Amino acid sequence: MSASSANLGPGYDSFGLGLDWVDQVDLTEADRFEAEVAGEGAGEVPTDERHLIIDTARIAARSLGTELPGLRVRATNTIPHGRGLGSSSAAVLAGILGAWGLLRGDEPLDRQWAFAIGTDIEGHPDNIAAALFGGFTLAWSERDTPRVVQGRVHPDLIARVWVPDFEVATNRARQVLPATVPHAEAAANSGRAGLLVHAIAEQPELLHTATRDWLHQTYRSALMPRAAELLNELRADGRAAVVSGAGPTLLALGLPEQLGERAPVEGWQVRDLRIGSGSRILTVE
Repeated sequence: MSASSANLGPGYDSFGLGLDWVDQVDLTEADRFEAEVAGEGAGEVPTDERHLIIDTARIAARSLGTELPGLRVRATNTIPHGRGLGSSSAAVLAGILGAWGLLRGDEPLDRQWAFAIGTDIEGHPDNIAAALFGGFTLAWSERDTPRVVQGRVHPDLIARVWVPDFEVATNRARQVLPATVPHAEAAANSGRAGLLVHAIAEQPELLHTATRDWLHQTYRSALMPRAAELLNELRADGRAAVVSGAGPTLLALGLPEQLGERAPVEGWQVRDLRIGSGSRILTVE
């Protein structure tokens, strides 16, 4: 299952980017519910039917008209938890795709079905869209139905992430956002979001300008002062840096020459990633 980055600055709750950073999950039918977790979350997440993958798989199976009597999950997690890289969306998709593989494995995956269930569970479509479809995604809801299109990505574009040694809860990051913003700021944000679609596809040199945001990052800075400080430093240095999702991971988009040397930062893991191709079902005969 693929990691993802949401928002990308001005595309709040809409834009997403699939990243080539994956968790591997194996699901098999069993007579009870149990999960074995290695890597991220080991010893911290539930290992019974409360595990997010198991709970999601049961929901997905019911939507296919079946009640799962049991399920064994083996998860090898590498996507950091609570860092704004879509770890929960990856787990949700693991449950959805796993249920499809077990119950409809002889049929091509209905990605719209998977997208709708994942969005309903997550509550917003941006990470689910990016993790499921890969690439650069633009998601929205229409008549209570989630929709998604994929935008073009410049073939040489890469993402650099700065992953810190601390977490920020997504629900806290949402609670600090205001109910309204000034009209002028909303208008400016709309313009940059449109420019970002073009910059990602055609003109990466515009990414620094295009990733300016007025809707969420400043309001969340008090929750993650170290991230806010590093973000300001990166942008002052000309990097097209943003808060990844609800944070506190930071992400910068650009061509290799734009991103420059990958210098270490104390307390942060710095990693370059290609744009991911999405999540998929692999069947072992």
